[in-house]
Amino acid sequence: MARFCRICQRTFPTLSGLMRHNSQAHRYTKPPAPHSTFRVHPHLNARPCTADGSQFLPRNTSPPPRPEHEDWSPFDDRPSFELAELFFEKMQASKGDIDQLLRIWAAKNVLDETGQGPIFEDSEDLLNIIDSIEYGESTWDSFQVKYTGHVDADSPAWKREAHTVHTRNSLGVARNMVTSADFHSRFDYSAFEEYTAPNTRRWSNVMSGRWAYKKSDVLAQDPGMHGCMLVPTILGADKTTVSVATGNQEFHPLYMSLGNIHNEMRRAHCDAIVPLAFLSIPKASHEFNDDDEFRLFKKQLYHASIAQILMPLKPGMTVPEVLRCPDGHFRRAVFELGPFIADYPEQVFLAGIVQGWCPKCYATPDELGSAGPTRFRAHTECLIETFDPGTLWDVFGVVDEVVPFTSHFPRADIHELITPDLLHQLIKGTFKDHLVAWVEEYVRSTAESARDAERIMDDIDRRLAAAPAFPGLRRFPEGRNFKQWTGNDSKALMKIFLPAIVGHVPDKMVRCIAALLDFCYLARRSSHDTSTLKAMDNALSRFHTYRTVFEEVGIRPNGFSLPRQHALVHYVLNIKLFGSPNGLCSSITESKHIIAVKRPWRRSNRNKPLGQMIRTNTRLSKLAAARVEFGRRGMLHGDVLTHALQTVGRDAEIDDEDGAEDREDIYTRTLSALALEVGRRSLPELVQRFLHDQLYPDDDLSAMDIPLDECPEFHGHIAVYHSASATFYAPSELSGPGGMHRELIRSNPAWYKQYPRYDTVLIQNGPDTDPMLGMLVGRVLGFLSFTHEDVRYPCALVEWFLVEGEDPDPITGMWVVKPEMINGEHAVGLVHLECIIRACHLIGVYNTTRLPSDFHFSSSLDAFRAFYVNRYADYHSHETIA
Repeated sequence: MARFCRICQRTFPTLSGLMRHNSQAHRYTKPPAPHSTFRVHPHLNARPCTADGSQFLPRNTSPPPRPEHEDWSPFDDRPSFELAELFFEKMQASKGDIDQLLRIWAAKNVLDETGQGPIFEDSEDLLNIIDSIEYGESTWDSFQVKYTGHVDADSPAWKREAHTVHTRNSLGVARNMVTSADFHSRFDYSAFEEYTAPNTRRWSNVMSGRWAYKKSDVLAQDPGMHGCMLVPTILGADKTTVSVATGNQEFHPLYMSLGNIHNEMRRAHCDAIVPLAFLSIPKASHEFNDDDEFRLFKKQLYHASIAQILMPLKPGMTVPEVLRCPDGHFRRAVFELGPFIADYPEQVFLAGIVQGWCPKCYATPDELGSAGPTRFRAHTECLIETFDPGTLWDVFGVVDEVVPFTSHFPRADIHELITPDLLHQLIKGTFKDHLVAWVEEYVRSTAESARDAERIMDDIDRRLAAAPAFPGLRRFPEGRNFKQWTGNDSKALMKIFLPAIVGHVPDKMVRCIAALLDFCYLARRSSHDTSTLKAMDNALSRFHTYRTVFEEVGIRPNGFSLPRQHALVHYVLNIKLFGSPNGLCSSITESKHIIAVKRPWRRSNRNKPLGQMIRTNTRLSKLAAARVEFGRRGMLHGDVLTHALQTVGRDAEIDDEDGAEDREDIYTRTLSALALEVGRRSLPELVQRFLHDQLYPDDDLSAMDIPLDECPEFHGHIAVYHSASATFYAPSELSGPGGMHRELIRSNPAWYKQYPRYDTVLIQNGPDTDPMLGMLVGRVLGFLSFTHEDVRYPCALVEWFLVEGEDPDPITGMWVVKPEMINGEHAVGLVHLECIIRACHLIGVYNTTRLPSDFHFSSSLDAFRAFYVNRYADYHSHETIA
């Protein structure tokens, strides 16, 4: 169960989690970070202070000591703590199951006459101990909101009912986050500007953005704020349905994080973002559900509730609050309402605007092709004071009588704080709901008949299904023929959609989708610099240029006034304000729904479940906080049994926390036998020439240019492997903190004992000035290893694919490669594993060819004359294959 990384000072709920973290973050050398110059805010510079905040400490003063002795309270020992974690957090066992297991345990002890009982008496004893954990305490409370207008006996129920909101103390939640040692080294104490070169700025986490620096400037106008630490809140709200079958039960959680915490921690499964409240969802009968009065009340209730939830933070926005930080120091913290994560329907509520308008600017619903004048708080308030409700609605898209919750707090502007939403605006919205749907509509509207349209759609589905295997690639065995689409399904479709439509739609349509994919993959990066943002502007310009094809063919005769597509024009500015949007995306809150809403609901008895869900969340928070504290004290090193044996003074075998993975079985062959097995008679010659190049790297002549009898001879055995792992720096992928990403490359003649799988890889062969940055593609026929003169040589036998032309394909923007053929056979080579950069993904160039209905994806790499090098296979491929 719980483990602690001594290097990162982070805890992990499971051993496998720690092993995966060590493998990605620490086993392999991370490349040095680019040299950067940091300009930290000169006044709000987060100076350490005394515990009461009365004075600042001198430079290099050590933080006040924290308790370091071993204390498992309220648990008796480590086995008790880990059993509680196992029962409640990992297994999510019911009370009945826990009681039954403990009774079986007690019965065994009776039969063995040990005289001892189980660790816990029963489930109630377990839960009471969890409830008594003193760490992570943040109590829940509730308040009620009622309609304040005229109410009589004939008024609808929503006017007569009290609407209950359940909330934690927002100040207590912020205090727990700032105090957590888990965020040590992943926490920015001051706003800063980062420059990687002259006039080249880099944006990554929230505190690297212009917004945090600007807010620090405003606060610094008060000399009393000098030396304080800016603490921006990050909020996120999103309705979620837990059960359609049993009454369409919905919950509306409000989540909270802090802008000081790095984006990678918010994306990880930890308490960097926590449920702060459950908002009330008012219901009305069908008769009143569409009434303007009810709609207005829902918005007013929403804002009034959030304002009340955040009130404990308000005093700390003008008078600093002393908080203990992850590094152990106390600092004077000033709170600031920061970015708000929301999808478009939620943004409409937040901004108090009319549906169809933009929450960031005044672009009208029929002119959303470009950005309009910027909305800001003072201007909106002036409009409301000046114009009547009808004019506000029709001309400015403003809903009268809706007071945004930000109006109750200093320096907060909801229009500015709404952030880009990669999931709903780009991935689900512009790509899946718009472009993919429009392509299908085009096919159906231009085909010679309905049956021919179905044939074309079937061929597109077969092309999707024919994509070769690739590490982490989701398969579409039936194409797009499934009903429930998730965000992950849409992301997977993005990776292989472009080649599948080539030949079935106009080239301009392909270019349009390629431009959108480029914009999305650039926006998704973990950090952006001046050149990245310029590339985003270029990709968006191309997208706007090429999307007119859908007007020209009659699919969008009225243009593109679509709020989710319009939002893309604000991305570059918002990245400059708040850093990378992948740390402020609704996919983070949707993932949190599983832990904070859906699983706790399933554990409830469904009778007034919210109270039970809140208790579950409280206990999970307490266990997580205890794990952090026990880890900080150094109490979670090693396995629980190893720890117990060492505690009682017995020898213990230290478990491997570095997570050495089990390798697949390997086998050895003589060189001649292996040549027959793989069907490559030239293998002995390849080995000899390979050895020459390895032994004489500075020779003017390559091994291919000298007689074979002058190359070293080899007569030993060769080990054959069916897989190899590649670990590389890829911070844009869903990698662990540190940005190291690991993938398995397969070379297996009977994958799952069904079909051969020989992955393709990128091999560095020439200078960056060559086509495709000097890289070639090889299909791995086998990973080999042999020893010559006491030196081990790991290598790969590959079939070569050569780059076609000097530039990428002008339609898709992807490089095209073709198999190198010599006398009608695939050319093969032997390359050192150090030359392999990583796996790459090839997709056949289909053109107008239609695939047979029984085509299997395992044959793809043998079936086509040319292949696209898929730069959309993952985000690192998009960066690498320029």
